[in-house]
Amino acid sequence: MQRTDIANPAYFHKVVDCQYACPAHTPVPEYIRMIAQRRYSDAYMINWVSNVFPGILGRTCDRPCEPACRRGRVEESNAKDPEPVAICRLKRVAADMKDDVRARMPKLAPKNGKRVACVGAGPASLTVARDLAPLGYEVTVFDSDAKAGGFIRTQIPRFRLPESVIDEETGYILDLGVEFRGGERIDSMKALMAEGWDAIFVGCGAPRGRDLDLPGRQEAAASIHIGIDWLNSVSFGHVTSIGQRVIVLGGGNTAMDCCRSARRLGGTDVKVIVRSGFEEMKASPWEKEDAQHEGIPIINFHVPKAFVHDDEGKLLGMRFEIVQAAYDDLGRRTLVPTGEPEAYFECDEVLVAVGQENAFPWIERSSGIAFDKWGLPTLDKDTFQSSVPNVFFGGDAAFGPKNIITAVAHGHEAAVSIDKLLRAEPVYVRPPPMTNLVSQKMGIHEWSYDNDTSNDLRYKVPWAKAEAALASIRVEVELGFDAATAFKEAERCLNCDVQTVFNEIACIECDACVDICPMDCISFTANGDEAELRTRLKAPALNLAQDLYVSGGLKTGRVMVKDEDVCLHCGLCAERCPTGAWDMKKFLLKMTPAGQGVSQ
Repeated sequence: MQRTDIANPAYFHKVVDCQYACPAHTPVPEYIRMIAQRRYSDAYMINWVSNVFPGILGRTCDRPCEPACRRGRVEESNAKDPEPVAICRLKRVAADMKDDVRARMPKLAPKNGKRVACVGAGPASLTVARDLAPLGYEVTVFDSDAKAGGFIRTQIPRFRLPESVIDEETGYILDLGVEFRGGERIDSMKALMAEGWDAIFVGCGAPRGRDLDLPGRQEAAASIHIGIDWLNSVSFGHVTSIGQRVIVLGGGNTAMDCCRSARRLGGTDVKVIVRSGFEEMKASPWEKEDAQHEGIPIINFHVPKAFVHDDEGKLLGMRFEIVQAAYDDLGRRTLVPTGEPEAYFECDEVLVAVGQENAFPWIERSSGIAFDKWGLPTLDKDTFQSSVPNVFFGGDAAFGPKNIITAVAHGHEAAVSIDKLLRAEPVYVRPPPMTNLVSQKMGIHEWSYDNDTSNDLRYKVPWAKAEAALASIRVEVELGFDAATAFKEAERCLNCDVQTVFNEIACIECDACVDICPMDCISFTANGDEAELRTRLKAPALNLAQDLYVSGGLKTGRVMVKDEDVCLHCGLCAERCPTGAWDMKKFLLKMTPAGQGVSQ
């Protein structure tokens, strides 16, 4: 293997698994340390720069960072089911416990005369506005709703996300001089283009819920509702009750929001029925757990066949075919009938939450914007630029339904593209991230970070009492960590951004680091091909997704090989080394925002 190039920002970025997995690349360990120091406002602003909505995401994020968390891989001796650091809930701590941060928001540059229109006031558009408005751009955000937030406001129930949090965090962006035109729907892209905007960003989401064309659908239509439309009506108070017996069809997060909302609006017999297996449901594991915690059963491997109704169109129930998973020689799964009699469930109302689709009836096909066979805009995947050079897309409108943090990441990249386009720079030249690597050494055995590994198991977030939480659609269920629990949970972080950096010139190959390493992740051995080398380390390096750290040739001709996968970043190797060949250096990566790229 070649010597690892640690000067390449991508190498240590990948070692910080949580940050690497986050679409917006939030520096997670950095803000968790600040929470442990009770520097909540600093932690909030670090989040705000990258993910823009810390209070919202601290309650609703899909948490791609947590499955990547190293803690979940190295804690096997502590717990039967190792759990990651509660990264998302710590983000909420920063939001809930911060001081007034309005004075810390960006100062506005003089207006530069360039006008940018954002269609939709969801997370992607608001991120574009947040990045471009401080640079002097005149940003106008259009939305059919009276208040900003998009699906954050209309689709996420208030028992998960209080409206006050949405108002606060959308307000920070609108207060940057952004013009918000609420209640103003854009009905024609050609008309918008004719208004002379220098750039247009489309962040209108995926606004259409999929329906099920089954027997009885039209006859019983009054009792069958599309999930996202129903949640919208609940959010605005147009729907305040539901029948006692409710079936929710679908296995995604929208289905979980529907069933939990129905439970609070009068549903006493609410069940979720999905065609797939429980483990294959698209809903986040904690969303499924929360629904079950509230007494909502999830019935899987049932394929809907018909809505059953009486002669007057009153919904009586639904029929389902029972299936099972079968796999071919290539591991591809199909659902095949078991041969059992069809299942029948009585119900008063059905909520259909089987997916969302993009809908662009307002974008004329003669506008010059190209679409693919699935009805999605044809975009450059890095720049988010459409076939019309000054029109960009992001969020669910770009590549289909995802989540809030992905929409934020799209918004940042699109803002970079818009800024480069309007400064007459090549849009495809992406600015590299800003990084530094600083030693944390404060003495022979002291570091500027807490390297004592906590053995605590993950702390549980307290919930409101069930009788109060289920009695109202607006009582927030999760109460968040208090300061003491937040500190203890923050201490579980392994400081994966504090890297073990090896200087082969200083190494005398005494193997002291090998002896003291608690995870057996350091080896001194002959070099070889990666696949073969992984098998003969002190502990085999089985996670192929995590790189090996390989030194140049040592005096004996051997190389140092470190498996980054299970390293605790405890610094014992650096403390034990008699020559200082090992050091602990904090790696900080910040994605370069719009306005700070290098002209090329």
